[in-house]
Amino acid sequence: MSTGVLLVNLGTPASPRTRDVRRYLREFLSDPLVIDIPSVPRWLLLNLVILPFRPRQSAAAYAKIWTDAGSPLRVHSDELARGVARELGDEYAVAMAMRYGEPSIRAGVETIRAADPARWIVLPLFPQFSTAATRSAIDAVASELARVGDGIPVEVLPAFYDDPAFIDAFAQVARPHLDAFEPDHVLFSYHGLPERQVRATDTTGMHCLVRDDCCGAICEANRNCYRAQCYATTRSLSGALGLAPDAHSTSFQSRLGRTPWIRPYTDQVLPELADRGVKRLAVMCPAFVADCLETLEEIGIRGLEQWRACGGEELALIPSLNSEAPWIDAVVRMIRAADPDA
Repeated sequence: MSTGVLLVNLGTPASPRTRDVRRYLREFLSDPLVIDIPSVPRWLLLNLVILPFRPRQSAAAYAKIWTDAGSPLRVHSDELARGVARELGDEYAVAMAMRYGEPSIRAGVETIRAADPARWIVLPLFPQFSTAATRSAIDAVASELARVGDGIPVEVLPAFYDDPAFIDAFAQVARPHLDAFEPDHVLFSYHGLPERQVRATDTTGMHCLVRDDCCGAICEANRNCYRAQCYATTRSLSGALGLAPDAHSTSFQSRLGRTPWIRPYTDQVLPELADRGVKRLAVMCPAFVADCLETLEEIGIRGLEQWRACGGEELALIPSLNSEAPWIDAVVRMIRAADPDA
């Protein structure tokens, strides 16, 4: 018997064609943990506001980053799974699954079940915890495992926002690019979330987005707070990279709709940095372990265009972990640490 390892990422459309993007967005945005409003308003928003217009716009964006091998996120994720399987050896059965799209969580579970595992280790590939990504993925895996009813022990690895293996891997991948680019400033840009989702993780109701220093350190009140974990990642990564306090900052991208999202917003920070005289800006996106639409198109293309329009000179998107050797090694380390027989 082997140990089953299920790696779970968010997902990607099957192609950059509008119909495939629409199918993906319908599945993604129908999740009540993603658009966390009552079912009727969510249906109306999705079917009357989002799906009639956004798929065509998103398809055009996906087309700009699509490769001959397919979706960058899918390509990097598959390569990661193969690398992890190779390093772990025959005693482990490794599969990659996507919360939305293909390969599905069901397909990943069935692949591992064929190896007759004695236990499961599930690693959601989201460094910082959020209900919209982490909790949704965990719930979907739990539902699928309950369906097959094997009764095998399951270990779900926690958010790894400051895990030394993750921080060391990101620093190793980023350092050569930063050294070659020689930026004036490094911006750590994370995916955003609605403020209400951050507040909901604060069981005290008196800390997150209430105190001015609410993200200054991890404590009991904010231990599951996405924003606090992002700032913790910035502290750990900037320390590992030897960045001076005034040479880096943190922001949040990809906001959607009119409700308040966590601040500061990346697209508002860019002109502020340009006004301060920053010319050469490096952007790192440590909420993503694989390059995807939000890194390659939103930052690497649109962000660069905005930066130059603001008076900046060069913007370098630092590659994500993808399937680089340090990241494969980090994942293997986290899995072995969770396996009692390792």
